Amino acid sequence: MDETVRRFLDRSLSVNVATSDSNARPLVARAVAARVSPGMSPGGERLTVLIDGRANAALVAAVAETGRLAVVFTEPSTHRSIQIKDDCASVAIPTAEEAALPGPYIDGFIAELAGMGFTDSFVRAVMAFDPADLVALHLDPADVFDQTPGPKAGERIPA
Repeated sequence: MDETVRRFLDRSLSVNVATSDSNARPLVARAVAARVSPGMSPGGERLTVLIDGRANAALVAAVAETGRLAVVFTEPSTHRSIQIKDDCASVAIPTAEEAALPGPYIDGFIAELAGMGFTDSFVRAVMAFDPADLVALHLDPADVFDQTPGPKAGERIPA
């Protein structure tokens, strides 16, 4: 991913994940945190997305079975959106460091939405999860797309 994409993702944004099961049934979930970190290959990145595994059990099972995952990051105030896809995503129990991500991530998301009139309590209700149910979805960004509404939506961004 280029530096512009990395800087965009290194914020508390609206994050949704999607996949489909082996019967091509679509599955979507809201993530409670995400981060980019160094990947396994030299110069590559690894994206970790945390979701409520119990509430999204079918999605977790589908990612574990198929490896397919799309993640969309959106800046609510502008609708700027970036989609990242991978066909080799994996499911894991979050590390202690990963399990600590949602608190600050949600606080940042609340700050982003406060200027739009959303209250702290509303955002916390939307983002509610049980820490015991957290699941980490890991992917190495294979494809990156601009999904901001407008003429460039769907254009590939060099990974």
